[in-house]
Amino acid sequence: MWLQDMNRERETYQKRFKRHYDELKWLYMELYDSMENFERLCGAMEEMYDQRKKDLKRQDLKREADPDWFKGHDMLGMMMYTGQFAGTLKGVEEHLDYIRSCGVNYLHLMPLMESPKGRSDGGYAVADFRKIQPELGTVEDLEHLADQCRLQGISLCLDFVMNHTSEDHEWARRARAGEKEYQDRYFFYDSWEIPMQFERTVPQVFPTTAPGNFTWLPELGKHVMTTFYPYQWDLNYRNPTVFHEMIMNFLFLANLGIDVIRIDAVPYIWKELGTTCRNLPQVHTIVRMMRMIGEIVCPGILLLGEVVMEPVKVAPYFGTVEKPECHMLYNVTTMATIWHTVATQDTRLLRKQLDTVYSLPRTYTFLNYLRCHDDIGWGLDYDTLAQWGMQQIPHKEFLNNFFTGSWQDSFSRGELYNNDPITRDARFCGTTASMCGVEKAGYCGDDGGMVQAIRLDLMLHAFMLFQAGIPVIYSGDEVGQVNDYTYKEDPDKMLDSRYIHRGAFQWHLADNIDKEGTVQNQLFNGLRQLETIRQAHEAFGAGAQAATCDSCDSALLYISRTSENEKLLGIFNFSQAVKILDWTIGGINLVTGGDVAEEKRLVLRPYDFVWLKLEKTE
Repeated sequence: MWLQDMNRERETYQKRFKRHYDELKWLYMELYDSMENFERLCGAMEEMYDQRKKDLKRQDLKREADPDWFKGHDMLGMMMYTGQFAGTLKGVEEHLDYIRSCGVNYLHLMPLMESPKGRSDGGYAVADFRKIQPELGTVEDLEHLADQCRLQGISLCLDFVMNHTSEDHEWARRARAGEKEYQDRYFFYDSWEIPMQFERTVPQVFPTTAPGNFTWLPELGKHVMTTFYPYQWDLNYRNPTVFHEMIMNFLFLANLGIDVIRIDAVPYIWKELGTTCRNLPQVHTIVRMMRMIGEIVCPGILLLGEVVMEPVKVAPYFGTVEKPECHMLYNVTTMATIWHTVATQDTRLLRKQLDTVYSLPRTYTFLNYLRCHDDIGWGLDYDTLAQWGMQQIPHKEFLNNFFTGSWQDSFSRGELYNNDPITRDARFCGTTASMCGVEKAGYCGDDGGMVQAIRLDLMLHAFMLFQAGIPVIYSGDEVGQVNDYTYKEDPDKMLDSRYIHRGAFQWHLADNIDKEGTVQNQLFNGLRQLETIRQAHEAFGAGAQAATCDSCDSALLYISRTSENEKLLGIFNFSQAVKILDWTIGGINLVTGGDVAEEKRLVLRPYDFVWLKLEKTE
């Protein structure tokens, strides 16, 4: 029996390998032109397959038979920092019952790998891709958590930071010690001549905290490329050793039982002199090879690409039907535009962007969210906004003033990030609840303001849940957790305002979920009701046709979802005014269960919404 299983596994692997061999070889040789290195890579892939656990191989077979397993409208994600949520990986495992009570079956743990204190960029400066931050636990703890998640039907997502390493990584330490082999894994230059040529065409990511794309190392008398921060050294993927070793790190995570590998900073992976070093063709070659290697060794895993651009420019990272790349991508632009819409009470730009998203193939899967671990950058469509009288610089200032609470009558609270006084550009940080007004209303004892804040919070989540793809909630949003200003007391965090929305999970708030009338009770149960409704109706599925509908009121956004057997309509009021709509076409209110035809009108309170099931006509 054992020998038969081994033979079947070997046949399965060889079948996958044969299916992808020609293209994988072609792409690899195109970049590296070394058959010896390619054969070494293939051998290492087979070894990683042999090390893959039996239950993971069984899951691979099951998911191969159902390649759309992650596209169901029952998917709900949550992202969190392990230490902030439960202290350790074992702590997360102990709280899986709470996570399941939230309806979550997709769990994204923020970066876990070993990174230096004070220079970690929230864990995105990795010093060792095979070790966990000691205070969070061990690799064995992560593997055990993955096993438990799998038993409970939770897919586990982890970041794979492949654009750069920490300056404390072994490769970087040996490069700093003068070893040429390791310097070749990065971008080292003896003079300013070539870095200067890069600077002419490569934009800066964070000009206020990391001016320029290179860092001078006086002890070596050399410059090293550091696109993000001086302590994050960019990897040189022209070097086949870099690609080989990083692929092994990628497969190491997959073999621990990680279901979703989030590729960080995808567009930056390949560097080419005379270009912007963004979105180059070689990036797509590398991602395509990763997709094929995954399908050969561990086809049960998914690739999630972090590509921070508008949907049309993001779409190429899905690849093609014949040559797919990422399984999923973030819907970043819509997230920023949602908050623009809240501040302006004007849905026109949001509708335009949704029209673009809805025009894309329905096979594309986006992750939708209201906020994440990072700041909110106002990368909006300013050409369109200018047509409506909103100029880029003053509009960004308005948005930042509104959400920090310095704008008159603003209900939001938060802080700026990377504020540049010269360009007057800045990003914004804050929790969903604080941006919706929960913090201000609570501080001021404003009961009316709290009612409005909760309604806005639920309306925005209702909008997010009305989209196809996977909705992702940031841990704490389900109980209305507000900004945490204690980060200013920590010397390792005090200069990074993003920690205002990365506060420790407040378990005492979770204790209020069942206490009638509390903020936590209203938000948690309101979200669970919406999530349950979403699971029960096929028109929320990926195959449904979504479209925006005309409205004579720019404060209202109408979205329809039509499947074979259902038609749903969502109406979202982004204004502080009551909206009364004449209504003669009937429909069932999915939230209340009432028949709206009886009233002959719809009443939407400030920041209210309605989900309707309409009679489907041919």
